[in-house]
This record gives sequence, structure tokens and C-alpha cells, in this order.
Amino acid sequence: QVQLVESGGGLVQPGGSLRLSCAAFGFRISIAAMSWYRQAPGKERELVAISSLFGTSTDYADSVKGRFTISRDNAKNTVYLQMNSLKPEDTAAYYCKARSTARNDYWGQGTQVTVSS
Repeated sequence: QVQLVESGGGLVQPGGSLRLSCAAFGFRISIAAMSWYRQAPGKERELVAISSLFGTSTDYADSVKGRFTISRDNAKNTVYLQMNSLKPEDTAAYYCKARSTARNDYWGQGTQVTVSS
């Protein structure tokens, strides 16, 4: 059974940092495209960062470029999102998504990030 479990969210002050983790079960992230999305209250879910199939490239939303970094640890079967210089507008529920080579999408349950003083 495929499962994604996010962790690492919390409350942080503006300018602070958090690292989100997404542990995968039931498949190998090394052969999947992995991404992070976020959804703020009253807004649509948006793509934040993506690590392409096999992890050969990454891309980011303009709003987080230079501040967020997506990475993989294939040995731990875990994907990370390092978030630096956080802003109040980064407040959202963050979701991990995996897309298999068969183009099946799997989602985690989400982890809340709140940036506030």
C-alpha cells in the first residue's frame, strides 16, 4: 500500500526556517517524481517545488525561489523541503505528492506551517 507521511510543520517567526519531511512507504521515491504543494485557507492548492522523475532536475514556484530547496534521500526513501527566510504568506498546509512512472498520483495527509510573530 502506497503511503506518504509528512512531518516537520509548526509555528515559526518571520525570517525563520523549517524542514519538512515526506516519508514514503510502498514504493521507491527513486523512480517517482516528487513534489510539494501548499494550500492556504480560501485559496487553491499550488505547486511549490518539484523534483523530477529520477531526481534529475528541480523547479520552484517563483514565490519561493532562492528560499526553498527540495531534496531526496533515496536510502531513507524520504523527500525534504528546506524552507528558509519564511514569510507570513508562506502560511499554509503543505502536502507531499508522488507521481509514479505509470502517472498515478499519491498524496500525503499534509502538515501545517504557520509563519507569525
